[in-house]
Amino acid sequence: MLGAIAGDMIGSPYEADPIKTTEFPLFGPESRFTDDTVLTVATAFAILTDGDYAEAYKIFGRMYPLAGYNLMFGKWLAQDASLPYNSWGNSAAMRVSPVGFAFDNEAQVLAEAKRSAECTHNHPEGIKGAQATALAVHLAHQSAGRDDIRYEISHRFGYDLSRTVEEIRPGYQFDASCQGTVPEALVAFLESQDFEDSIRLAVSLGGDSDTLACITGGMAHAYYKILPDDIQSELLQRLPQDLHQIVDEFCAKYSI
Repeated sequence: MLGAIAGDMIGSPYEADPIKTTEFPLFGPESRFTDDTVLTVATAFAILTDGDYAEAYKIFGRMYPLAGYNLMFGKWLAQDASLPYNSWGNSAAMRVSPVGFAFDNEAQVLAEAKRSAECTHNHPEGIKGAQATALAVHLAHQSAGRDDIRYEISHRFGYDLSRTVEEIRPGYQFDASCQGTVPEALVAFLESQDFEDSIRLAVSLGGDSDTLACITGGMAHAYYKILPDDIQSELLQRLPQDLHQIVDEFCAKYSI
């Protein structure tokens, strides 16, 4: 979970100014948490409290109204009703990593990922992106090998994970869809050598950088088990105390 937040913060300066290199400072004055972090923490809160995902997203979204939500989610956030709007956007995948850490088996992970997505992103591609991300996190957390994760996700969801970052990078552009983000984030994780490398590879694709790195970071944290001390220190300095407390409670409960 901290890995997803780290990815969000590291990728945030490059969302509007994409880069095509792994050589960049991990943190700087513009590094900040965005809606990716807020909604990831909201997912964790819903799990901790046995609550409703839609309710948690509204509570935390309204607490942090300037975190950078897209237009459709912003309208949903402002409404009293919580009706889904058939989105296939990558928000369903970027907020789901806590599900992969919290539940014990694949069936539970897939069911909860669907629940977390469909309150807003009830399009099949939105649900698929959330399920693929959560399952990859779960498998990595259970110490599955990269080849096993690649096989399981590609065969279950039909994503092309045979490409490399070098092959994707030249023609890749900003893409806010699940189907144009989740496979690329998975490739960055699967190709990485360590946690930091995974984030650098994700950002270097030059797309929706904070969300790509958020999705990749959740998987990489589950796989590599720990975050480098310097990265963890930097992200905790930038995380508000109320969000920090929920992260601590979640990590303690699920031994992350």
